[in-house]
Amino acid sequence: MKVALKKSQAAEPFTFSFVDDRGKMIVKSENYAAKKSAQNGIDSVKKNAQNDGRYEMSAAKNGKLYFNLKASNGQIVGTSAMFDSDADRMAAVALLKSEGPNAAVDDQTT
Repeated sequence: MKVALKKSQAAEPFTFSFVDDRGKMIVKSENYAAKKSAQNGIDSVKKNAQNDGRYEMSAAKNGKLYFNLKASNGQIVGTSAMFDSDADRMAAVALLKSEGPNAAVDDQTT
């Protein structure tokens, strides 16, 4: 697993995604105005990934399943991809718990 830190042309251009070894997105961030804020978000995901109480399981209107990872203050620091089954969603949670805290950051902003 790695963290892709990216910059776009948006008003708040910095985002990150935790991706598995095949390049599939597991968790993505909101947009941040400053790179330092995005880096703090990455640190928050790493810090909170192993805490079961930080995961909020949800379903989209189309029935797809996803989860939000929250910081200790309740703010969402990452939203997962959409999954067809609870087993797939829970496999992504397990992967984030086991590999997320030590994921290397691939800084693609320069």
